[in-house]
Amino acid sequence: MGSLGGSIVRKPRFLCLHGFRTSGEIMKIQLHKWPKSVIDRLDLVFLDAPFPCQGKSDVEGIFDPPYYEWFQFNKEFTEYTNFENCLEYLEDRMMKLGPFDGLIGFSQGAILSGGLPGLQAKGIALQKVPKIKFVIIIGGAKFKSTKVADNAYSSSLETPSLHFLGETDFLKPYGIQLIDSYKNPVVVNHPKGHTVPRLDEKSLEKVTAFMDTIEHLVMEEDKNGEEKH
Repeated sequence: MGSLGGSIVRKPRFLCLHGFRTSGEIMKIQLHKWPKSVIDRLDLVFLDAPFPCQGKSDVEGIFDPPYYEWFQFNKEFTEYTNFENCLEYLEDRMMKLGPFDGLIGFSQGAILSGGLPGLQAKGIALQKVPKIKFVIIIGGAKFKSTKVADNAYSSSLETPSLHFLGETDFLKPYGIQLIDSYKNPVVVNHPKGHTVPRLDEKSLEKVTAFMDTIEHLVMEEDKNGEEKH
């Protein structure tokens, strides 16, 4: 909690969704590459995906198990298994651990985070929890399942969004497509691949400005909420 003009400012609360076949604990380590000045401004909750890893994890030998996955997919990434179960699980955890202001996702968690505001707006997911107000997407992409994508990106998303695009990330072209689905995206380009990048001076400026924006929006919303009561 901080104080701004005499009123108490709470930290924006974010649910963190990890990458494919990793874990909440691993994402915690990955995100803590960011400076304390950024991390300390957010209230972060790290969640494990609902399904134990069903194959080899790319992080074996780098990070310790256990590893989890959010849902499964075919070779073309166009058909999903357990996707509805994943949405139900997320809603349940958000009801128990929330309320949340936003989502931070990496890799498979970023694909989910980037599509959930649209699915929520369409009445397909997260109907029992407050609206997702912000998303931070690291190494993300659009859903490739037509059935899911048609609902997730049917209208331009007004959710304030921060996107990290890696120069050598294999998902970069798809990450750009996702950015095009958002009305006012903030984009941080970095020279690395499919990873949670460290923040250089320029990136830090953009991230700090985004933090200022969301803190202001959270404060305004909380103030309006208090005035209504």
